[in-house]
Amino acid sequence: MAMLEVKNLGISFGGLRAVDGFEMQIEKGQLYGLIGPNGAGKTTVFNMLTGVYKPDDGSIVLDGKDITGKKTIDINKAGIARTFQNIRLFKDQSVLDNVKVGLHNHHTYSTLTGILRLPKYFKVEAEMNKKAMELLKVFDLEDEADYLASNLPYGKQRKLEIARALATEPKLLLLDEPAAGMNPNETKELMDTIRFVRDEFDMTILLIEHDMKLVSGICEKLTVLNFGQVLASGNTSDVLNNPQVIKAYLGE
Repeated sequence: MAMLEVKNLGISFGGLRAVDGFEMQIEKGQLYGLIGPNGAGKTTVFNMLTGVYKPDDGSIVLDGKDITGKKTIDINKAGIARTFQNIRLFKDQSVLDNVKVGLHNHHTYSTLTGILRLPKYFKVEAEMNKKAMELLKVFDLEDEADYLASNLPYGKQRKLEIARALATEPKLLLLDEPAAGMNPNETKELMDTIRFVRDEFDMTILLIEHDMKLVSGICEKLTVLNFGQVLASGNTSDVLNNPQVIKAYLGE
């Protein structure tokens, strides 16, 4: 059974068909890329997968469960987490607290328990602190746990965003242009991080990316979008050498 199966997905905005007949199948443990020129509809697909947009047509099935049109919070609890092209950390909170935000899906206490500081509050907070520090250690961020997120270098902010997403214990991790704004050395380190996350967490990963060196270096399969429709899909090397794909990126 596929980890993610998308069939005939479509959405329109004001009469404009932004995505039409989109299909994708990702197996458990795959590193999969979604690429295409600017404005092709890639982020719109991500927004439908995560419940930001409700599709007009089609279905989204995650690990055998139909999540089509569900709310963002319910989709996250079902097992999809994402990062964003423009980093969205809580920059005035500590590195540790940013990761703890993601842990609240699985570590909870009531508002009253928190206000009154009942024993369960301290128990759950201790559990979250421990788990958050374990995640930060994976990304070599444990020494910066008390830093404000805004004080981290750019590459480490990217790592923190991935760590926070992993804190929700997803089955599928969506990375939206994770290499955006990175220099070559940071991009190489990011590639190693993504591979590590896939292997260490037994994670299935879908990413949008414009850096073709990163895409060709880590993605096993690709789907190419152009004007909201699938242009090509298959093994990475085959897709990147497809004349239609080259034309879509480079023009006539």
